[in-house]
Amino acid sequence: MSAAAAPSPRRDTRGIVDPAELLTRVRFRRHTPAPELRPYLEHYWLIDWELTEPYVTQVVPHPSVNIVFQRYGPLSGPHQAASAEVSGIGLGLFTQELTGLGRVCGIQFRPGGFRPFAPAWPVSTWTGRRVPLAEVFASAAGEGAVLSPEDDHARVAALDAFLLAHGPAPDRDAEQVMQLVDLIRTDRELRKVSLLAAASGLSARSLQRLFAGHVGVGPKWVILRYRIHEALERAESAGATVAPDWSRLAAELGYSDQAHLVRDFTATIGVPPTAYARAVSAP
Repeated sequence: MSAAAAPSPRRDTRGIVDPAELLTRVRFRRHTPAPELRPYLEHYWLIDWELTEPYVTQVVPHPSVNIVFQRYGPLSGPHQAASAEVSGIGLGLFTQELTGLGRVCGIQFRPGGFRPFAPAWPVSTWTGRRVPLAEVFASAAGEGAVLSPEDDHARVAALDAFLLAHGPAPDRDAEQVMQLVDLIRTDRELRKVSLLAAASGLSARSLQRLFAGHVGVGPKWVILRYRIHEALERAESAGATVAPDWSRLAAELGYSDQAHLVRDFTATIGVPPTAYARAVSAP
């Protein structure tokens, strides 16, 4: 695929809690990686902010590993605080307070796409953890090369250069599991691991091993997480006076009843879906 034919990164805000509020506080962009990297990555994501008061952002994590280059405080001078880390799949709600000036440049891998760049460890090694980049990549790029440029294209080029220096290594299991996760994400009839096993021709135990090694969580977790993402998106799209039909949505997402959907949503987000819908639609 040529650079001219590069696909656009997805434009949804799925997983972001109250995305409309976030986008009024920060500059958020997504960019497409180099052609050789596209089979393994969702996109690059860049955030810059300059705030007069603290702002807390929350995200329901995707089943994806991220590499995050971040700098808090002044963007130049002796007080800058820069770091880089591998962020494994977050099992709970991710919360981050942003203050003053800051910048983040992130790499979001497709579920299953990280292992070809770090083949020595199963991806479950990083699940629920955030570790310094140098612990995973011995010859890690300096944060300044990624964070210093003001131009987005220069930051993207630095991210491309970093990843291309570390792979990807050929990995047929990674290719298979990426296809299976895409199937979960797009086929709403795949509500159970048994259905995924039938579609893949693998046993439930083989699926579990494949997902642990290359995604970092089990297939049931991935199915449940995409359910919550869709419920969150439906709650955000609800108007102030027109609530979603939660009972119907629960059935569409494969829940046995509405109470199970409400329970999972509340456990993940911290409030019931009806309360969340009212909060994000309030002026």
